[in-house]
Formats: sequence, structure tokens, C-alpha cells
Amino acid sequence: QVQLVESGGGLVQAGDSLRLSCVASGPTYTLRVMAWFRQAPGLNRRFVGGISVIDDTVYGGESVPGRFIISRDNAKNTLFLQMNNLRPEDTADYYCAATTYWSESYSDEELFNYWGQGTQVTVSS
Repeated sequence: QVQLVESGGGLVQAGDSLRLSCVASGPTYTLRVMAWFRQAPGLNRRFVGGISVIDDTVYGGESVPGRFIISRDNAKNTLFLQMNNLRPEDTADYYCAATTYWSESYSDEELFNYWGQGTQVTVSS
């Protein structure tokens, strides 16, 4: 079983930056894509973006171009989400997810068979 552990969340002010990390352990060689989802209070979990662990293809989600950047460190089995110019509407629980499945797109959370426990991001105005 692959295990995912997120870190880096916290309370920040609007305009600040945060970098979330997700470390994968276990049989990570089975993975195809790692991704970030977020769930704001009262809303469904939504795809932020993902990246192929095979060829670094980035799968865009609702992340705002230029504000959120997904990257990974293959050697450290770590996924990152750099979030810049944060806004109060970015407040959510952020989840790291990974999948062993191939798909043309990865916005559907049902595709992901591994999940982290989530890290909370709160942006004050």
C-alpha cells in the first residue's frame, strides 16, 4: 500500500504564499499520477491539479495559472503545491492523492486509489 503524508498547511494572510508537500512511501513505482484536491467548507472535494510521475505531464484543474504550481521531486517521492498570492477563497482542506490508473484526465477523484489525511489551509483577509 502506498502511503501519502501531507504537510505545510497553516493560517496565512491574503497575499501570502504557502508550499504544501506530500511524501509518498511504499510501492511508489506503481504510481502514474499524483495530484492535489481541495475541499472548502460546505463544498465537494475538487481537483486542483496533478502531475505524471512518469513523464511530468501536468494536468490542470481549478488552480489559477500563475498562482498555483505543481511540481515533484522524484528522488524524494515528494509532490509539491506552491500556492502564491493566496486568497480567502483558497481556504480549504488540501489532499494529496495518487493513482495507479491511466486516464486522459484526472479530475475525477474516483480515479485515485491512495489519499493523504489532508492539511488545512486558512487564508484570512
